[in-house]
Amino acid sequence: MKTTHKMFIGLFALLMMYAVSANADNNSATNVSSVIQQSKEQSVQIVTACDGKKKVIVEGYKEGEPMPEHKAREVAKLLTALMDYCEEEITAKIPETEIAIQLSINGDPFISVTAIEELPLVLVHGGKPHTEREKRIWSAELNRMIDTGYKIFHDPTLGTNGISCDMCHPNASNTHPETYPKFQTQTKKAALLRDMINWCIENPQEGKKLSDDDPRMKALEAYIISERTGVILEPGKH
Repeated sequence: MKTTHKMFIGLFALLMMYAVSANADNNSATNVSSVIQQSKEQSVQIVTACDGKKKVIVEGYKEGEPMPEHKAREVAKLLTALMDYCEEEITAKIPETEIAIQLSINGDPFISVTAIEELPLVLVHGGKPHTEREKRIWSAELNRMIDTGYKIFHDPTLGTNGISCDMCHPNASNTHPETYPKFQTQTKKAALLRDMINWCIENPQEGKKLSDDDPRMKALEAYIISERTGVILEPGKH
C-alpha cells in the first residue's frame, strides 16, 4: 500500500479521536464471531466479499431480502474500501438507526466511525508500510515464476516437432498479452491469452494443450506478460 508519512500521522490521529469516543463500547464489546452469530439470529443480512475475509453486517434487512439500491451501493462501497487490505479479517456493521459504522479488524472489539472515508484502517498494518523483507519475498516469488516461464518458452519439448515458442516469438514478441481478451480468427471466438498459448502448442508445435491451472501455463503467462511491462492495457485491440 503506497502512502506518505503524513497520511499515516493523519490516520493515527483520526484513530485516537475515535478511540476516545468508542472506549466505552470497546470495554463491553463481544467478539466478532458472537456478533455474527447474534446477527444471524436477528435475521439481518451478512454480505461477504469475494476473498471471504471481509464481511458487512447490515441491520434492518432479512437474509435473502433485496436491499434498495442506495443501501446496496453503500455496502458495495464499504466492501471495496475494505478489500484494499487483502490480508486482514475485517467485519463491518451498518446499524439500522445509527449514523456510525461499526468496524472490527482481526477480531478486535468494534469501534465506531462516521463515514467510510474515515475508516481508521491504520490498524490493519499498524501504521507501517510493507517491510523490505516482505517486498524481497514477493519479488523473489514473482521472478521465480517468470524465470520458469522463460525456460518453458524456450523448451521445444512443449511440442513434438522441435519448435519452441521463442522460435516464432523471440523475447515473447508479437504476443501482445495486453490486447486480450479479443476475437481471434484462429479460434473463431473471443480468446484469452492462455487460449492462444494453447492454440500455438497444438498447432505450430504439435503438442498437447495445457489446462488452465497447469503451473506451466501460469508460468508462461507470467513470462509473456512480464515482457510487456509498462504497456497500456487495450483489450480487444487488433
